[in-house]
Amino acid sequence: MCRLVIITGLSGAGRTEAMRAFEDLGYFCVDNLPPDLVQKFAELIQKGPELRGAALVIDMRGEAFFGDWQSSLENLSAGHVVHQTLFLEADEETLIQRYQLSRRRHPLETENLGLVEALSHERSAMMEIRGKADVVIDTSHLGPRQLRKRISEIFRLDQPGNRVRFRIVSFGFKHGLPKDSDLVLDVRFITNPHYVESLREKTGNDAEVEQFVFGSSVALETLSRFMDLLDFLVPQYQQEGKPQVTLAIGCTGGQHRSVVFANHLAKHLQESGLQVSVEHRDVERG
Repeated sequence: MCRLVIITGLSGAGRTEAMRAFEDLGYFCVDNLPPDLVQKFAELIQKGPELRGAALVIDMRGEAFFGDWQSSLENLSAGHVVHQTLFLEADEETLIQRYQLSRRRHPLETENLGLVEALSHERSAMMEIRGKADVVIDTSHLGPRQLRKRISEIFRLDQPGNRVRFRIVSFGFKHGLPKDSDLVLDVRFITNPHYVESLREKTGNDAEVEQFVFGSSVALETLSRFMDLLDFLVPQYQQEGKPQVTLAIGCTGGQHRSVVFANHLAKHLQESGLQVSVEHRDVERG
């Protein structure tokens, strides 16, 4: 069966780069197919046994178009067409910078609607689609190469489409939540190594910090309960067909406790046979 991926998201968030990544992975790609042809396209690709993957890029070009697009996605689900939705987004500042550099006009921008208003309108209108997406990627701090790598890890054709992959991100709450997180765990109640002078400049990747964190019975109990939670959730995500789950683990600065927990939960999931990647977003920021 051909694997169908719907690529969508905010204008300027990287849809074109994403499509190139899918082409490199061997997908047959179509850009901006009219919504009323989506169902027909899905039927046609399923008839081609030599086609392993197809990617369809859809954007928002007006209220009527957007409504048709929602209906098309609902028709795919009703017709039992197996598909996944990738939603790309970025923060407002990044999108404005990209449009200024490219000197392109936002699809919703008019004489009476400036760029900032167009971006806000689009983001608001697409919230429902974002909430239903299988994978959300925030490209605010991703270059083209990093985006291509992320897409390859999730959607390459040599891995089962129903095998969930975990991306674990440690972060500091004072630097903001990872916007593309599916599940957020908070470990700020664990004793903070930051207040131990000999550990302050170290990170959760150092053995001394790890030993300090797990010197607390509360921390050990928390880790055990987090593992039990993941053991319960993994089969649920796999049954849903979600290709990737982004698990964010936060402490105050993102340097000590969240890093320790991220490393241990990643090891636990890997030992269960899952594909896992770990990112320590704020480890150098403290």
